[in-house]
This record gives sequence, structure tokens and C-alpha cells, in this order.
Amino acid sequence: MPARRRVDVADGEQALAAWEALQPGEELGRGVLATAVRYAMEELVARAPGRSVEVRVPPYAAAQVIEGPRHTRGTPTNVIETDPQTWLELVTGRTTWPAAVADGTVRASGQRADLTAYLPLR
Repeated sequence: MPARRRVDVADGEQALAAWEALQPGEELGRGVLATAVRYAMEELVARAPGRSVEVRVPPYAAAQVIEGPRHTRGTPTNVIETDPQTWLELVTGRTTWPAAVADGTVRASGQRADLTAYLPLR
């Protein structure tokens, strides 16, 4: 059964479009940023269902994705963590997975902790 969306698709698309339209030096309001991040995470969950990799974008979102061995207790074996800005850059294609990992804005541990096949979402 597909996961229930918490973010309305129209609201999520609007928030993501607002983030994409930002000019250098501009900032997005916290609520709009949170909506964009959560919407993008829900899109990833829909496209890569599973429970073998935990993706964290603190303080806004965390989800388990990608089919494979399921994690149930303690610290997950496969963990990806990044900040909201980098997450949205990955989602929209402004940066690539290898570049974000190389520059340290994405921390990925575990053999399955790689979202190259799923990003960008747009």
C-alpha cells in the first residue's frame, strides 16, 4: 500500500517552485522550506519504496526508502543525511549525487546508501 501523503501535491509543487525561483541572497520562509523538503521526500518514497535506506534531512524530514533488507532496530546500516538546501539541490538537479558526496554536504554510510538512480526527481 502506498504511503499516505502529508503534503498536498499542489502545495508541495508551489513550495518547490518558490525555492527554485530564489535569487542569490534571498531566503525562503521556514514553513515554505519545510513544505518543499517534505514534499520532495514524499516523492522519493513514492518512487523508491522500501525500507533498506534511511534518508534524513533534519529538521524537516526522514524516511526509509529503496527495496532490500529491512531495518527494524537501532542505528540503520544504510543512512543518508544532508541539509535542506543540498536536498533541494539534489532533487532539482542543481547538483549531482557524486558532487554532493565529494564535497561533504551529503553524508552516506552503508553499501546501499546511494540515491544516484533516483535523483533528480524533477
